[in-house]
Amino acid sequence: MTNTTSFRILMVEDDKNLGFVVNDLLEIEGYSVHWAKDGEAGLKAFGDFQPHLSILDIMLPKKDGYTLGDEIKKKDSQAPIIFLTARGMETDRVKGFQAGADDYITKPFSNQEFLLRVKAVLNRCYASSQLVEAKNEYTIGLFTFVPNNLTLMLDGTEKHLTQKEADVLKLFCQNENETVKRELILSTVWGTTDYFTGRSLDVFISKLRKYLKDDKRISIENVHGVGFRLRVQ
Repeated sequence: MTNTTSFRILMVEDDKNLGFVVNDLLEIEGYSVHWAKDGEAGLKAFGDFQPHLSILDIMLPKKDGYTLGDEIKKKDSQAPIIFLTARGMETDRVKGFQAGADDYITKPFSNQEFLLRVKAVLNRCYASSQLVEAKNEYTIGLFTFVPNNLTLMLDGTEKHLTQKEADVLKLFCQNENETVKRELILSTVWGTTDYFTGRSLDVFISKLRKYLKDDKRISIENVHGVGFRLRVQ
């Protein structure tokens, strides 16, 4: 679980209504937020505020989001960036990822999905940092899952998982009995949402179902056209 109070987030958004909503969402979650309202102010704030994550709109005054993202990457090539925009065409998403984005969220979006994507990027980028407080153990029905050790245990028997299997299962555990979108799983675990990783995800889901089949109360449901849900009855 992310220790949100340790993270600083730069938001660059010129839409006042959306800006207030996103700012409040992040602050309620415990993040420290700096809100800049144009590209030039955003670049200055990046240097002054030194954020752990920058959330950038695309259509900004004075300097567009792609240009701002590029200039941020020149200052710090490892700086995480999420583009937040109404431009959802594939060419725009590709351009965003080519500009170094860690994720690309299109408007309108659900509050829960937005916060999950923010947490996913922070966890992925600061996984080895003391800023992240990882939960060491999850109980899934009769199973005990220890993500740091990549182990799934039942009645004293250990099953060793691959890193990606553990990452997918951990994401399900963090959202038990809730639908997790395919795109969120792919961007969190694989860092991309293309066709081939999508097919890989289906293989990993089949493997996890096999590993968990000894407890009939557990199922990984396919939510058609949306994603998956770890159901523990």
